[in-house]
Order: sequence, then structure tokens, then C-alpha cells
Amino acid sequence: MTSPRGSAPAPDSSPLPARPRLIATDLDGTLLHSDKSVSDRTIAALEAAEEAGIEVFFVTGRPARWMDVVSAHVHGHGMAICANGAAVVDLHSGGRLLMARPLDRATALDLVGALRDAAPGATFAVEQTTGINYEPAYPTFSQDPGATIATAEKLLRAEETDDGSAPVLKLLAHHPELTPDGFLALARTVAGDHATVTRSSPTALLEISGLGVSKASTLALCCAERSISSDEVVAFGDMPNDLEMLTWAGTSYAMGNAHPDVLAAASGRTVTNDEDGVAVVIEQILARL
Repeated sequence: MTSPRGSAPAPDSSPLPARPRLIATDLDGTLLHSDKSVSDRTIAALEAAEEAGIEVFFVTGRPARWMDVVSAHVHGHGMAICANGAAVVDLHSGGRLLMARPLDRATALDLVGALRDAAPGATFAVEQTTGINYEPAYPTFSQDPGATIATAEKLLRAEETDDGSAPVLKLLAHHPELTPDGFLALARTVAGDHATVTRSSPTALLEISGLGVSKASTLALCCAERSISSDEVVAFGDMPNDLEMLTWAGTSYAMGNAHPDVLAAASGRTVTNDEDGVAVVIEQILARL
């Protein structure tokens, strides 16, 4: 059976919650199409959800300054969890920082040294509340032309940079030869119980946050402030950095284009991001209210 618009419905094996109070959705590979656009169908579904009294949280690995892709499509609270849980921002006020959960600079320095030893050829970037800076050999960001270029060691020593007092939201590590999942497994072994390591890119690009910082843990804090339980949350994602959020939420959906680990972890599956998989499920939820 197909839906009236031609997209496959959510599987009957994953029943939809009777009345969720919050929808938490990843952006890239999930809510956004592959060209980084938000479809009219998805915009309408998000607006309808909030009109029905369901809060919508964007929960992403993106920094706040890259939230322009959805900032025009917030209707109620305008809240977003960015940098894999290291920052909470208010999109209604231009991305004003409401909460930061930083990575300790000394820990980040130790991890840089350990990863250089374990994975020769690795290069690094440092994401702060003020922007991103990176090493000369690190893949450049066209979105951030004003970045400082220096070694990670210099970037992480507060006394050596102009924005050294700004909190570090995450350390990024790139490797030109290792496989993405292979680099992730290696880095998690190296980091041990000192940091949280994940990835959201199809390349060997890792995102390293403070220990215990994840999309799930920050979402749980935000929900607790609103007296919302995990059972009242529906979450959507496609990559390993979504795993904790998808297993924390009472109901979760992996996109049809998701990483195999995400497909295995989520309680349900929807169609791909380019087929408006998030909107498909939201429409079904609203139809049952």
C-alpha cells in the first residue's frame, strides 16, 4: 500500500504514538533534501505539527551559523540543538546561544596528540562558539572564509589565539585514507572515557565532543525543562551521530537512506530524505490525532 502522495507509509510494525509532544529531527540526510533544500511538503508538515501543539526541535551536527537552511521555517519556539548537542540556540533571535556544553581544551589537546600517533595523516579543526578554525591540510570550508589557519595545538592553546576564551564545542578530525567507520572505531578506542566521538559525514570526518555530550543528552535536558518524557518524543535521523537520540526517544525513525547501524537501532523506518520521509510520518501522526 502507498500513501496518497505516493510515498511508502511508516511500517505497521512500529506503531505511531497516540499524541507525541515533541518531534526531534536531524537535518542533513533527514529533513533536508540532498540539495539542502526544505520541500514545501515538509514545511507544511512542520507548521501543521506546531499548530497541533507538537513542538519541533531541529537537532543537528551543524553549527548555529549554518542554520539558515531552516531558520525561516520555525513557527513556535524556534529552538535548535546544534553541534551534536554542544549548543542550544534560539533561531528566532538569530541563533542566540542559550546553552553550551563545551569540550575541555586540555582534553582536546591530549586527543589531538593521541590521534596523531594512532592515525598518522589525521588533520584537525576546532569548532568554537565564535566559529571554526583549522589546520592547513584540513579540508577547507567554503562557508567559513574567515577561519584562522594554524596547527590544532596552537588553536587549542587559549593564549595563542584571538578567540581563545570562546568555548570549544567540538574537535573535528579528518583522515584522507581510512574508512569512515574504521576511523570512528579507532578514535573511540583512543578517546576511551575522555570524550564522545561520532560522525555524520560520508567521509572519514569525525566529530569529538565533551564526554556525555550528544544529541540525546542535550535533548533530554531540554525535554526535562518542559516536563516532556522520552515516550512523548518522536525522533528522526540517518547517521551514527543520531544513534543515541533515536534509541532515547520513545518512537524513532531511520530514513530510507540511513547508515546500517541507524536502520538497526531505530524503532521504525520511513522513506528517504528526498522522498520527504519526515513529512510522511508527521502527516500520519496528525491524521490520527
